[in-house]
Amino acid sequence: MTSSAEHDPWAALDALWGRGTAKPVDATVDATAFYGRCSTEDNQDPQTSRGWQLGNARRFIEPRGGTIVAEYFDVGESRSVPWHRRPAAAQLLLDLKDRGRGWTAVVVGEGTRCWFGNQFSLTAPRLAAYGVDLWVPELGGRYEARNPSHAMLMSLLGGMSESERRHVQLRVRAAMDAQVRNEGRHQGGRAPYGYVVVDGGVHPHPRKAAEGLHLRVLQLDPEAAVVVARIFAEYLESHTDREIASALNRDGIPCPSARCPAQNRHRPCDGWQASTVRAILENPRYTGYAVFGRWTKHDVLLDPDDVAAGHAVRFRRAAPGDAVRSERPAHPGIVSVADFTQVQLLRRAKARGGSMIERAARRTVHQYRFRGLIRCALCGRKMESSINGGRIYYRCRARTLPTRARPADHPATVYLREDAVVQRVGPWIAANQLAGAAGLPGSGQREATAGAADAYRALGLGLQFDPNSATLTGVIASQSVGRVEPAAATRRTWTNVP
Repeated sequence: MTSSAEHDPWAALDALWGRGTAKPVDATVDATAFYGRCSTEDNQDPQTSRGWQLGNARRFIEPRGGTIVAEYFDVGESRSVPWHRRPAAAQLLLDLKDRGRGWTAVVVGEGTRCWFGNQFSLTAPRLAAYGVDLWVPELGGRYEARNPSHAMLMSLLGGMSESERRHVQLRVRAAMDAQVRNEGRHQGGRAPYGYVVVDGGVHPHPRKAAEGLHLRVLQLDPEAAVVVARIFAEYLESHTDREIASALNRDGIPCPSARCPAQNRHRPCDGWQASTVRAILENPRYTGYAVFGRWTKHDVLLDPDDVAAGHAVRFRRAAPGDAVRSERPAHPGIVSVADFTQVQLLRRAKARGGSMIERAARRTVHQYRFRGLIRCALCGRKMESSINGGRIYYRCRARTLPTRARPADHPATVYLREDAVVQRVGPWIAANQLAGAAGLPGSGQREATAGAADAYRALGLGLQFDPNSATLTGVIASQSVGRVEPAAATRRTWTNVP
């Protein structure tokens, strides 16, 4: 009788290599890191959300021998934000490089909460590159990059997550529009100057009423309402925005941020500005009708050439016809509908006539890298963008300040060249490995800079310029971009800045 090796000369070697033996469907799990995410936009309780996601993850891996030894949980971060811009997720990606991290796998409680759109295809390869397994409950086991079914399912989950978010946004907006149109309901937010928010009675929703929630309505602030009426009256008498602001400052009338600093913490109490007057004159809620949707959220790409850098949420003024108005008065009015309409007609006429003070919305020709990011160290105000002789500047004009709020050592006008800022801030960010994280443009003079301000803002960049000492100070407050040494790269000062 001949041996099997004589029939198959490879039998002994195949047995040695384990060729043809059945492989386990699922590998066992060892020390594991948990990742989860909770958004507070839908009034979710972070503790409850973390609890059920962590519970799902444990029930998933513990029967396979896994133990969760590290937790990464983001609170208040939208799923549309890429992993490298979420604080906990960025820290997880940073810890991948640490050989002593103490875990060899990552498990999530629910895939649709962790990934959005194509984010999974950008995250999974990084985990695999460092030898870290990824366990996803929706897959029923470990993610296998070479399994086409796994890749297809995770792609579908990303699309479902994106679709779910957009459907929720549309449903919530439709419900709020209906409440304003039919009931004149105040949808929250800061009260317009001239009004205060007061208790409006028990909430009509049974569950919210049982929880003790009440409606909020607008009520007149008598002293401020008189100022609003004066602004409209003076404008109808052919005064400009700047003339009205100057008159209010001369008369010592507190500006909106000074009258109610609690709801205007983001604004300095630096007196009336032409822009403040313009905002009042263009607000239709002073007629007594509820108006909602004048500003809308938009997802703006940080870098159009690098979609993986993600989006930043920005508010933009909606088209006048897109705003929703109540069918009947919802709160006491300060001006009549006829007077408000006459003001809008005058403003449009001045815009067509080429007025430099009241002008229609126009397409921005120049892109300013540091728009809204530079403050004057003397008065604390944001320096406005301007262009002169083909060169971009940031300026602060003391003459727009009320006399009592004007520092004695403040020059009449402060100018700061943008190229001088770029030459200092650009290399600083690049040296600390920040530019790649947010898709910032290079430091050249004439390349496209669209989205640069949003990218800098996502990094938490803030700049302050002292014209008397020619000193520029930069601070990076964000900790969510995965810097290698964030504590050592958050502040920098430059001297002799032109």
